[in-house]
Amino acid sequence: MAKIKRRAIEAADRQIQAVTLGDLVHQGLRVFCWCNRCSHSAVLETKPLLAELGPDFPVPDLGIKLRCSGCSSKDVATRPDWPRLGQVTRHD
Repeated sequence: MAKIKRRAIEAADRQIQAVTLGDLVHQGLRVFCWCNRCSHSAVLETKPLLAELGPDFPVPDLGIKLRCSGCSSKDVATRPDWPRLGQVTRHD
């Protein structure tokens, strides 16, 4: 049973396509970057990245080309900078 389930998961993963820089420009979104070592975060504009890497470059793969400006680590994760929900909780 484990082999059948693993093959089904692998087949489903192959059908998933990563968001590209072209997709972000079309949606008017930027790239959110997170350092897995020091937790530093930053938001990058998409258009300069698009000019350098092209519209078909996957956003999750962008992290391997970046270095954290806080600790110089190359362990950087990237994703679309989705709009914030605003204040979710209140701390008085």
